[in-house]
Amino acid sequence: MKRRLEISELVFKIISYTLLTVFAICCLYPFIYTISASISGREAVEYNRLVLLPKDIQFDAFSETFNDNMFWNSYTNTLFLTFYGTIWEVGLSILGAYALSKKRLLFRKGFNFFLVFTMWFSAGMVPQYLNYINTKQVFNAMGIMDDKWLVVIAMGMAAMNIILLRNSFEGVPSEIEEAAIVDGATEMQVLWRVYIPMSKSIIATVSLFFGISRWNGYFWARQMINNSNEYPLMVFIRRRLEDYTDPDFTAGWSNLHPTYATDSAIYALIICSIVPILIIYPFIQKYFAKGVNAGGVKG
Repeated sequence: MKRRLEISELVFKIISYTLLTVFAICCLYPFIYTISASISGREAVEYNRLVLLPKDIQFDAFSETFNDNMFWNSYTNTLFLTFYGTIWEVGLSILGAYALSKKRLLFRKGFNFFLVFTMWFSAGMVPQYLNYINTKQVFNAMGIMDDKWLVVIAMGMAAMNIILLRNSFEGVPSEIEEAAIVDGATEMQVLWRVYIPMSKSIIATVSLFFGISRWNGYFWARQMINNSNEYPLMVFIRRRLEDYTDPDFTAGWSNLHPTYATDSAIYALIICSIVPILIIYPFIQKYFAKGVNAGGVKG
């Protein structure tokens, strides 16, 4: 038999559901509006006639985006940065977190302090820029001329994610590690066969953080990559946005593109750029809450 809710509980639930509904609408509305604007006709967008649903539906903005070779080239570059960058960053973070989780590590407290210190006080943009420039010179001396590798390798650390992994590794029972060592397991075998399988949720969560960071990366990719053929998607979209807001570029737009506005072209690029994240996110979401809780229990 169901328990009858008290007045205070009923009021709390009504207020909670109302606030959650309003919050959900605030989150969904920009996304729905972006889709509507990307497929709406030119006049409906230019004269701000859209509220929620599309008007004078057309798909010419998407057609032009799909026929743009530079768009697909930047898409490929972003996939490269995201795939290799995530593997590199997660690999380094796992190794660093595993070492910092061991009490037998010499100067462990000092290393952990300096790791947290970087979160409190950043070196600043100028030292970071000079560091990347020097790293680029080293890469060029080694014969690595592709600037995408600079973005992948030089941006391979995030203190917060290392701390999440470290806390998760510290939660693995020491008895399991001792049993593996007694059976003859090496340090790497203990990491690979004990710690990583028991920390899948936090590793998936950290991989999601890294992947989204690499996918949405703009500033340092714009600063470090000089070849336009190596621009990732976000840099490409930014340059297109600058073009579409340039009066010289958009002069006579209505004559060349009578069915859609410049804003529709921008919205179409935005929609195309977030599709992979929308596809991947539901598969990793089930690990998200569990992973953050597992990694954030200890300080």
